[in-house]
Parts: sequence; structure tokens; C-alpha cells
Amino acid sequence: MARGGPERTWRGYGVLAAVPLLLATACGGGGGGPAKTSPSATGATATGATATGRAAPGATDGPVVDADPARLPATRKAARALIGKAIAGPDDFGPGVVARTPYESGPDTWPVLGTDCVWQQRPPGHGILATLARSFEIPAARSKGPLRLAAVMTVHRADDGARWEMAESLEETMRCPTQQLRQGESISGVGATALALGEGGQVTSDDSLMEDGQYRSAELGGPYPYVWMQSQTLRFTYAVTARGGEGWARGEIDEVAVRGQAAMMNRLGDAIGRKG
Repeated sequence: MARGGPERTWRGYGVLAAVPLLLATACGGGGGGPAKTSPSATGATATGATATGRAAPGATDGPVVDADPARLPATRKAARALIGKAIAGPDDFGPGVVARTPYESGPDTWPVLGTDCVWQQRPPGHGILATLARSFEIPAARSKGPLRLAAVMTVHRADDGARWEMAESLEETMRCPTQQLRQGESISGVGATALALGEGGQVTSDDSLMEDGQYRSAELGGPYPYVWMQSQTLRFTYAVTARGGEGWARGEIDEVAVRGQAAMMNRLGDAIGRKG
């Protein structure tokens, strides 16, 4: 499920405004939670960039990542290798998260939202070097049903490709407030808000899109909260989705999703930022 898969959504500007702060906290120095498998950047330089090339919270006068051109992947092989290093794994979301089966999407899988608002799988276009999605869950326990999660990272051939992906994602939400994810699964009441770098306290990516809605499943019931967040930095996009289950509060779901997103942001900066 590339592009965050056909699993998205984020409602309410109040929630949206809080997410950049959560990401900045998750990626700042000190107190790294269980999602932290990449060293946290500490100590801003004189230019406002962190030691790993990411912009320090509050710094909006320069690029989010001071990328080394030599470290930007130009081939499918290099792009797949970078994704393998940067995409979130189970531990990045916190305790109790396990891989689902199937765990990873195929390398030639790209979701397309049809005119009927039903998601379909197609081969990725020429402008995409590589894409990968992973599926996870926190199994049902005590009074809570399962929380199902996904992470996805995509490398485009050029920055414009990643920007177009973000624009298309927003258009899809406006066009299809109700979407069928797959047989027996759907989301409804989908709303979205986008924040460019520097807007609404968003200082963690070149562009950020957040959506929410209500998730229903023939297996699990519903409606339950459904969360999706996607970020774009240069030619890269990375996203996390969370499909709530019985007993899961919205704040709990947000916290789990932000951990996974923060881990990918950290690792991407480490992978493409200038060294030294």
C-alpha cells in the first residue's frame, strides 16, 4: 500500500496544529520513547540545522534537510536500499506492536483511487524509483480491539513528483469523502488539511497532509477513528496510517502514529543529510 495506502484521514485544525509539536518533541533531543531507534538530533548549529541535517524546531529560514546530493538515490536499487534503512518497523510505534501478514507490499504495487472511490492496485509510474509499505498491529487485549497500522515510504525521481503526490492525495480526499479500502473495509467522513513548511507551526517537512475519518470493518465493526499523516521532504514521501478498534481513544491512536512518523523523519534525515 504505497502513498500511505488507501488508509487515511485527519479532522479538525486543533488536532492538526498539535501534530507538528508532537513530531518536534518526538524528534528532539532527550527523552526518546520506544519509537526511537535512530539517534536523536541534539544541539542546533548556527544555521538552525540539527547535527543530522534536519531543521531544528522553529527554524524555517532554510531547508528541512541539508541534503548531500551524493547521498540522494538516483537508481531503483539505491532507492530501495534507502527505504529499507528508513521505513518504520514494529518497534518504532511503541511496545506491543507486531508485524502483520503479509508484512510488506510488493515492489511494483501502487494504490490508485478510482472514479468510483474504490482503491485498486496498479504498477507505479515511471516517475517513482521505489516504494514500500509495511503492515503492523497491536493485537486485541483486555478491553481493546486490535489497532492496525501501516507505514509507507516512496522515492520519486524528482522533487516535483513528490509534490504532485501530495497534491493528488489532497484532491482524492476532496473527491471521495467516502472510500472503499478493500472488500469489507471502508472509511467515511474524510477530511484533510495541508500545511507547508512554516504554516501552523509545521517545521518538520516541506509539506504535510493530515486526514481523519471513521473506519468500518465487516470483521471488527465500527465506526472507529481512522488517522493518516503524510509528509514530503524533497523527492521523498513517508506516511503512517492507523485504523482504530474497540476501546481505542483518539489521543492514544495519534500518539502511536506520531511515533512511527517521527522515526521515519529521523532516519531519512540521517540517510541523506550532509555528514560532519
